[in-house]
Amino acid sequence: MPFRQALQGIISKADKAWEEFSHPVSQPAQSYNRPPPPPPPIPASTIPPTYGQQGLQPQVYWQPNLHPHVPVSANFHHEQGQHGWGNNEAQNYIDSPQNSFHSPQGDALVVRALIKHGHPDPAQKFTSARLSSHQSLSRPQGCLSARITAPVARGIWPAFWLLPKDPFKWPEDGEVDIMEAWNGDAVNHTCLHWGHFNGQDWDKHRVLETPIPNITSPAGVRYDFIWDEDEATGRGRLVWLIDGRPIMRAEKPPGTRKMSEFRILINIAVGGNVCQGNMPSDGCYETVVRELAMWDAPPGGWGEFERVWSYSKDGNAM
Repeated sequence: MPFRQALQGIISKADKAWEEFSHPVSQPAQSYNRPPPPPPPIPASTIPPTYGQQGLQPQVYWQPNLHPHVPVSANFHHEQGQHGWGNNEAQNYIDSPQNSFHSPQGDALVVRALIKHGHPDPAQKFTSARLSSHQSLSRPQGCLSARITAPVARGIWPAFWLLPKDPFKWPEDGEVDIMEAWNGDAVNHTCLHWGHFNGQDWDKHRVLETPIPNITSPAGVRYDFIWDEDEATGRGRLVWLIDGRPIMRAEKPPGTRKMSEFRILINIAVGGNVCQGNMPSDGCYETVVRELAMWDAPPGGWGEFERVWSYSKDGNAM
């Protein structure tokens, strides 16, 4: 092939390629069912921080032994009775391994309400457990934490809370509610009480409600309660967290007992005023408590406390 003809052929192919590149032939659109692009990120300054992301490692100063061969009574006192408990409740709190025990894996404390409407013995119709820790908070500042799977059902009221050691005067000495779910609602009630429910003490309560859709999840929900008190003056600050998020804060009310004198209570109530008189169906209702511990500092250490306090909300008066 003559050189000029070959050169002309190369030039022609190059021109054609450039034309196709500059003006591509339209192709039919293809669908890949691709999801829409994600929304732009929310500015970090608008997101409440997850507590404890920065370095310092608090130390545990109390943790119950949950080995299956260790009796629950090694860590807790069983408060017993079927007298309504000030709220017209129906359960009979008893000391029975059917109602409170450690898991076979040794990683959980289980509190169980057993409902048997047809049982011929009235004392066995609605049995449950109410546990009170031998160990008090014992320090002027610290953090109590637990990962809890709670039952949510009509007529069932599980709770993880604090009262002062016996003897104490209720409500003047104070009550701290960390986890409470009432009557089938997947809602946590974070509360601080130091007054009666008589109208005159309307400003002696701090309450916030938090929907928790996964409250019954086997993985559990992490609850933290942080206290920081100057025992010389009685002044102090309290913060509640759920899954690492600041939920509620409150000043420690004047005249209430020292935080170091408070103890843990874990129980499941049945019926009563809070459940509007509703009763549960026959069955077994369990609160499973894992990772229960008292720490000398909150997650992230005391250097984070001011920031967490600033992100928390004040509770509502009742």
